[in-house]
Amino acid sequence: MIIIVKQQAPETKLNELIHNLEQQNFKIHLSKGENTTIIGLVGDTSLVDIDNIKAKDIVEDVRRVSEPYKKANRKFHADDTVIDAGGQLIGGGHFAVIAGPCSVESEQQMLEITGDIRKSGANFLRGGAYKPRTSPYAFQGLEQDGIRLLLACKKQFGIPVVTEIMGISDIPYFEHVDVIQVGARNMQNFRLLKELGKLKQPILLKRGLANTIEEFLMSAEYIMAGGNENVILCERGIRTFETFTRNTFDLSAIPVLKNKSHLPVIADPSHAAGLNWLVEPLSKAAIAAGADGLMIEVHNDPEHALSDGKQSLTPHTFDDMMKRLKAYMELEGKQIG
Repeated sequence: MIIIVKQQAPETKLNELIHNLEQQNFKIHLSKGENTTIIGLVGDTSLVDIDNIKAKDIVEDVRRVSEPYKKANRKFHADDTVIDAGGQLIGGGHFAVIAGPCSVESEQQMLEITGDIRKSGANFLRGGAYKPRTSPYAFQGLEQDGIRLLLACKKQFGIPVVTEIMGISDIPYFEHVDVIQVGARNMQNFRLLKELGKLKQPILLKRGLANTIEEFLMSAEYIMAGGNENVILCERGIRTFETFTRNTFDLSAIPVLKNKSHLPVIADPSHAAGLNWLVEPLSKAAIAAGADGLMIEVHNDPEHALSDGKQSLTPHTFDDMMKRLKAYMELEGKQIG
């Protein structure tokens, strides 16, 4: 349930209303936008007397929220959420370009790629330290050493880092990581999501391979219900009958998520396509659809990459693409950072 408060409502009366609702054992989510103040009630609202609340002179309207996700729901928070991640803003017109290799492989590789993507305009460095792989024999990542190399790049180039977490036991190693990524395979690892809800760092949550949009938003709700409301949603393609691309890029998910939720939404065209030549057109489409950012795989030697070389751009190709994408960002009123 949400209570829409009239503009210019006295602070004392607003606080009094909130106190009365808390006395009824509701959890309160207060959202103050530029033009609207919304009180969100989380709990069993079936016995709430709506007419009694509407009768209060500071209340504009009362509406029941049918969707099971509350904190992630735009009805609870009319304005776009803007997230500060390592000094870079995401959402509300602030665009994120997250670039880097699928896997952290070596110090030389990371320093070279970081310098290149920084010059091209990327404002986040991505790299997998822990790698979930379909085959147990494939490269699994450098783990703690990979995080150490990412943080060294962060220090040298002044760029925030994004890397994926695999399990609860690894949380202590992510203390200085700017954005913690939850991969598609862990989207419904609810125990992990609950623990991440106790942190302050932004969480980049990827949609599962075969999950609905509502299931995706419910996973975000797990994190937010724990107290961490800094969640970034990422559409990375879903599994369908089509085999030409690695996944099917669900472009419609971007405007749907923007309509249903106030959280920032980014796109990962690299994983969606699995083919480097498709990354640019899908990036353009994502920007036009309203995305708040892109996650792009860039490798200095894709042919010899230890993972996902086929979908990785070279630094030169990435630089050329960024020059063209900036015009699309401007058309959509977006600016990097």
